[in-house]
Amino acid sequence: MSRSYVLPIIIFVVLILFAIGQPIFTVDEREYAIVMELNKPKKTIHEPGLHAKVPFIQTVTRFDDRLLEYDAEPREIITKDKKALVVDNYSKWRIVNPLKFLQAVHNERGAQARLDDIVYSELRVELGLHTLEEIVSTSRAELMRKVTERSSEMAREYGIEINDVRIKRADYPPENELAIFNRMRAERERIAKKYRAEGERQAAIIRAGTDKERSFILADAYEKEQTIKGQGDAAAVKIYSDAYGKDEEFYAFTRSLEAYKVSLADKATLVISSESEFLRYLYGED
Repeated sequence: MSRSYVLPIIIFVVLILFAIGQPIFTVDEREYAIVMELNKPKKTIHEPGLHAKVPFIQTVTRFDDRLLEYDAEPREIITKDKKALVVDNYSKWRIVNPLKFLQAVHNERGAQARLDDIVYSELRVELGLHTLEEIVSTSRAELMRKVTERSSEMAREYGIEINDVRIKRADYPPENELAIFNRMRAERERIAKKYRAEGERQAAIIRAGTDKERSFILADAYEKEQTIKGQGDAAAVKIYSDAYGKDEEFYAFTRSLEAYKVSLADKATLVISSESEFLRYLYGED
């Protein structure tokens, strides 16, 4: 073969091998890169940009430099007051030492398995020192801060930094829900009975006060009634007395007429002597 043909072929083969081997690679600002030589770490690259490697001998392993999230499966934890809670938590973490990370856990899946053990262990210890009320209301932020600090300290041996641990949800185990519901209902019924009893007591007090006030009002009214009635009777007696004193005959006449009206009503039969004083005015006697 002529030399004029050999040289282009050699150049072409070199270019093909160069392209396949990719001696130049790019590191993004959102990642780390570790150059591996015969499956062993050769160097760690933190700076973004273009970098070189030996084709076919060296390879590049990349890890994310951003903040990552791990959402753990809900697991049961026992509180200080012996209450069982199913805690659903998540963690924010990042790789801070890619070489140590590669050697310890190899990849993100391995890191999540370690995070699950570390975070759950710290949650179980910390929540076990506090009551249910403290966990769900008063001290949650401080508890999570302590869990985050201790978890991050333990995770550093894997080249990981934990920035935050949070509880998304804390529930009672399903087998306890009915018993808890019944206990809550019994407590509400007890409170309702207490309120009803207090209401009935207040109602009895109000009724007693009202009845007492009514008795006072009726007694006062009766007293006024009798006073007015007595005054009326006295006035009537005086009027009758005055009238009788002025004309005794006229008074006797009117009283007799009233007696006739009552005694000689329709269908009335009266048996009496004709000489009776009662009939004096009927006969026109003086």
